[in-house]
Amino acid sequence: MLSLPKSVDVAHVARLARAITLVRDLINTPAGDMLPSHLAKEAAKVAKTHGATCRVITGNELLKKNYPLVHAVGRASADAPRLIDLFWEPKAAKEKKLPKVTIVGKGVCFDSGGLDIKSAGNMQLMKKDMGGAAHALGLALAIMDAKLPVRLRVLIPAVENAISGNAFRPLDVIRSRKGLSIEIGNTDAEGRLILADALTEADGDKPDLLIDFATLTGAARVALGTDMPAFFTHDDALATEIAKESAGQADPLWRLPLHKPYARAMKSAVADLNSAPDSAYGGAIMAALFLDSFVEKTKSWVHIDLMAWNLASRPGRPAGGEAMGLRALYSLLARRYSARQSLRGQK
Repeated sequence: MLSLPKSVDVAHVARLARAITLVRDLINTPAGDMLPSHLAKEAAKVAKTHGATCRVITGNELLKKNYPLVHAVGRASADAPRLIDLFWEPKAAKEKKLPKVTIVGKGVCFDSGGLDIKSAGNMQLMKKDMGGAAHALGLALAIMDAKLPVRLRVLIPAVENAISGNAFRPLDVIRSRKGLSIEIGNTDAEGRLILADALTEADGDKPDLLIDFATLTGAARVALGTDMPAFFTHDDALATEIAKESAGQADPLWRLPLHKPYARAMKSAVADLNSAPDSAYGGAIMAALFLDSFVEKTKSWVHIDLMAWNLASRPGRPAGGEAMGLRALYSLLARRYSARQSLRGQK
């Protein structure tokens, strides 16, 4: 029988166990049972459990509401693209001016690569390409369960990057929600496109903290391996906090630079930006710089590029979908926004 020391905050342990289990379950579910419509239902369940509101913009409504990149990436699927928008605040604090925390998660429920189709080997694990969305919902669950005093918003652009006669094409030019025109360098670099529209929406609220999670680049895995997500931020103080929590929670995260000179590779002769420069170098940095183009008003933003998958089983970490960086980010939020929050190993 497991017996916990009296000093352990059992509610905290159970809260994070639920959050991690949610992340793993969502990622592990076969893509045929976790398409955009299914992901929207799972988000609605999380919202209902914790008294949050959840609205969904679906299909051609995305064009009417000005989310053209989300629509373009997902329109070839029989399961329509959508933007999931969850909002929550503690009931007892509705009259107070609370800090705004917004979480964005990449929700590519399956990624064929589009017309720039992936090989069979590279496509095999692509049910996990909604791992960012799973992390967004898992972190939101923990925040709401702990009733942290924040105004929480979660934005998940949910799509299947499929192939059909109306799929978006290499070198198409699509105007983003922000108004920047995007030349499509490669249809397999679709995650940054849907995140661009979602980050533009999030940025309009001027949140105090904006976090995005995405299984974005193989380049980050080449640089850091599969167990250590990369993170990018302009905020040095935030980076120091993340590094501290990462070490304290034994939840690895490693900062990579937003090296502005590399943005020259995203120049296009026909549009404001090329979404996928033809370069074999610095892919994770250039993807982060692309996203950076859509965040202007937010006080503090961090982009997390993660694997969301264990290639092999270890004690407590079975092969398959995995929550990475979630405990570190939750610990940061709990410290920052709730002085009374008790964390394991703290007094």
